[in-house]
Amino acid sequence: MKAMKTAESFKVGDLVEVLSAEDILATLDEKGELDGLPFMPEMLEFCGRKLTVYKVAHKLCDTIDRTGLRHMTEALHLSGSRCDGAAHGGCQTACLFYWKTAWLRRAEGVEDPPPPAKPVDVQILHRNAIREPFDDGAPRYACQATEILRAAPGRLPLKDMRQYVWDVRSGNATTWETVRAFLIGLFNRVQSLSQRVLPKRLLLKEGLAWGFLKGRAIGGTPVATLDLQPGELVRVKSKDEIAATLDPNLRNRGMGFEVGLTAFCGRTAKVVGRVERCIDEPTGRMLEMKTPCILLEDFVCPGVPNMNCPRGHLPFWREIWLERVESR
Repeated sequence: MKAMKTAESFKVGDLVEVLSAEDILATLDEKGELDGLPFMPEMLEFCGRKLTVYKVAHKLCDTIDRTGLRHMTEALHLSGSRCDGAAHGGCQTACLFYWKTAWLRRAEGVEDPPPPAKPVDVQILHRNAIREPFDDGAPRYACQATEILRAAPGRLPLKDMRQYVWDVRSGNATTWETVRAFLIGLFNRVQSLSQRVLPKRLLLKEGLAWGFLKGRAIGGTPVATLDLQPGELVRVKSKDEIAATLDPNLRNRGMGFEVGLTAFCGRTAKVVGRVERCIDEPTGRMLEMKTPCILLEDFVCPGVPNMNCPRGHLPFWREIWLERVESR
């Protein structure tokens, strides 16, 4: 099969076909990677399937070193292709996969079931999913999220206007969404600078980032246990109620609340999962959550505060930020 040559000509909603495992393995190096991006064992189930382009993955937010945006080349996000963590210790983060265009080809017609897979040796993928253990013997996992800085080594500054053109041309965002994200990003830079150089009395909204969320919890942050289960309905609490659970760094029991998530306040959603373990991206260590978090159906990181980052993370929700909606 002939793979696609470039991501620039593809748009949101285009139909593509994932190549066979045999064809994809032929593109990988001895680490099971292409351009520093691992092809993960969990991606094998999508081989031969037709999927639609969710977003063109030309940029991403750095969740490891927190340096801002990074530039990714020749990659797409495909609808419905999230990691189930099966080869990575049962990680429950449910990341959206990155698909290199060399692993895909254009497709026509409606989605259909994949053809029977040919037996191929995929042990290289499993070997590279777990690296040298930590000194305490705990496994050290490697995945697209832990290796993302190698796969996207270049920083993407706010002033690089090409990213906004590509956002619109690819269908990742509308013109208005792109302009809005740029203005919010610029505003946040000014606010951050003003906090460093201006006296408090001259700060606009205390120098807070757009959304103006300020944590009000003093001392330790509160916790609530609702024991929410998949299928239950919940409502996201108000911005003011959530602010009362956050410390000045917008954290609750060590976990941050992204300002952009206030867009979901007051909305109702179905619980689709509980997160009790996840891989720490900077280290590759599996973290066991003392306080489980919740995943909500169709609630995806909006990306607006991060210049319309298309990464599509599923936000983790503390139960104290939610309230159960009793079914009638």
